[in-house]
Amino acid sequence: MEVFKKAVPISEAVKKGEGRVTVRGWVYRKRVLKEKIFLVLRDATGILQLVLPREKFKIAEELNLESSLVVTGVLVKEPRAPGGVELHVENIDWVYVGEPYPINEDAAVADSEYLLDVRHLWLRSRKMQAVLKIRHTVFGAIHEYFRKSGFYEVQTPMFITAAVEGGATLFKVDYFGQPVYLTQSSQFYLEALIYSLEKVYVVAPSFRAEPSRTRRHLTEFWHAEMEIAWADMEDAVKVGEELITHVVNKVLEERQAELKLLGRNTEMLERAKPPFYRVSYDEAVEILRKKGVRISWGDDIGADEERALTLEFDKPIVLYGFPEKLKAFYHRNDPRRPEVTLSFDVLLPEGYGEVIGGGERIYDAKELVDKIIRFGLNPADYQWYIDLRRYGSVPHAGFGLGVDRLTMWIVGADHIRDVVPFPRDVRRTRP
Repeated sequence: MEVFKKAVPISEAVKKGEGRVTVRGWVYRKRVLKEKIFLVLRDATGILQLVLPREKFKIAEELNLESSLVVTGVLVKEPRAPGGVELHVENIDWVYVGEPYPINEDAAVADSEYLLDVRHLWLRSRKMQAVLKIRHTVFGAIHEYFRKSGFYEVQTPMFITAAVEGGATLFKVDYFGQPVYLTQSSQFYLEALIYSLEKVYVVAPSFRAEPSRTRRHLTEFWHAEMEIAWADMEDAVKVGEELITHVVNKVLEERQAELKLLGRNTEMLERAKPPFYRVSYDEAVEILRKKGVRISWGDDIGADEERALTLEFDKPIVLYGFPEKLKAFYHRNDPRRPEVTLSFDVLLPEGYGEVIGGGERIYDAKELVDKIIRFGLNPADYQWYIDLRRYGSVPHAGFGLGVDRLTMWIVGADHIRDVVPFPRDVRRTRP
């Protein structure tokens, strides 16, 4: 294993630009000429062109794409090479000749079913590598924002007994002979935790048994959720604006090379600064009608309507004031206008749509029970949740952010599956 340890990252070798180095990685490209073999080696940090004398390194002719090797040589400036540097190989220190690689990255279509079948291999592509690095930055920035803003990170159960978003979208699990469900959201548990820590957040998977086959739905997705005690809807909106802005700025600061490789125009990302546009549900209905969309007051604003709406704006929208029937039972109704709720969504521009859903929670026990019954639910199924209102309840608010959807917009992906390492949707559970 000593031969592996003496290797330096490719990015470090390119930056060095001269001298003798050892590098390791996988064959990304191969070209055989009369006297030389050119290999492009890749690792987690970048790519480097290798030049090998054909007579000396016969084994290089056998290397298929994604074969792995460790080589030592001398760095030479070469403007035509990737990064302006190439390595003239003196010695192959270690090699593993892989079988013929089944993916031609140049010919691949990013959303093809085949690439989903071989996702375990497609992850090696430079495109997926760039997406995964941006995703890494997104998750890190979420934690950074919350921790710097005085939130406590908490952990919540994946097995639940009561629906948060709706019983029709629950995944049922046999739990030692008793039926339980995979969590749709950590919200109820976060609400319990605010009475101890006041400002809490969690980043965890959520599960929705939705038979949706749209470009922005998964059955398993990553959820960043937060709740704040002593807060109203505007407090939650402010956190959402600041969080998205912080994440986007961190990606723009750290991942320019990856955004460039993906061909992402960053102009819209650079505009994502508070305050976001405020659009009431009433105003949204009027805007959509003027655009020729057939919609009545009280109708849901779905994916198609969100796309039409967001194309009218050049940065995210805070859409608020939804009719009661369009939002879950726990949203507080506006005392000044009881037919609408103190709830909001954040919609991303360029047609990407909803990324955050949140609002004020009902904090009065009787009001909560009345609304549970009005929604046709059984208060007994929510007894511990109601208990939170019986013992020192306070006004509070929160939201859930779809991390995969946010990443999808940041990288400019056409489909949410393109930004998840191993996506799960209504048709796919492998690999």
